[in-house]
Amino acid sequence: MTTATIDTTDTTQKTIAEAGTIDINTLLERISVLEQRVAELEESPAQDLENQVSLVVFSGDMDRAIAAFIIATGAAAMGMDVSMFFTFWGLNIVKKQKVYTGKNMIEKGFTAMLPAGAQNLGLSQMNFFGAGAAIMRKLMQDHEVSSLAELVEMTRELGVRMTVCDMSRELLGVRDEELMDGLEFGGVATFLGDAARSKAALFI
Repeated sequence: MTTATIDTTDTTQKTIAEAGTIDINTLLERISVLEQRVAELEESPAQDLENQVSLVVFSGDMDRAIAAFIIATGAAAMGMDVSMFFTFWGLNIVKKQKVYTGKNMIEKGFTAMLPAGAQNLGLSQMNFFGAGAAIMRKLMQDHEVSSLAELVEMTRELGVRMTVCDMSRELLGVRDEELMDGLEFGGVATFLGDAARSKAALFI
């Protein structure tokens, strides 16, 4: 009776040991696979990404535009490639003048109602029919902060790629002669191509 009990215990211990061996081997295999994967990632981290930032500039508000251009100039100054895609109301930032010739009534209406140029944009909050924007410009001048117009020019000097959305331009009736010189034209595929290679893509 005693011998039978000893034999059963030995058999149980052997079974547990074998099971433990199987689990350890499985664990080792998994660890080996993980180590190999980590090594592969370390050799080519984010190989499809470039040192680039892409921005969609949708808003035509002065304060949001300032934020967009501060990010763009900051990233460019750090040696990053920067692309800005201007769509809908963002087109107002890169206008240099208003043109009415050759437009239909709706297009002329958009031209009349929308501002042209960084110096004519209003604030998203507390604009007060332009008074708020004027106060903000005065505060920026008093505190020696670069104006939006200066930031736009700085952005261009730093080689930032600035693309105007073709669809928005057509919908709003914006003519080429209304826009600043040196801009590119493209659609959503242009932006997505830049964004897919960028470390960061922002919508402002």
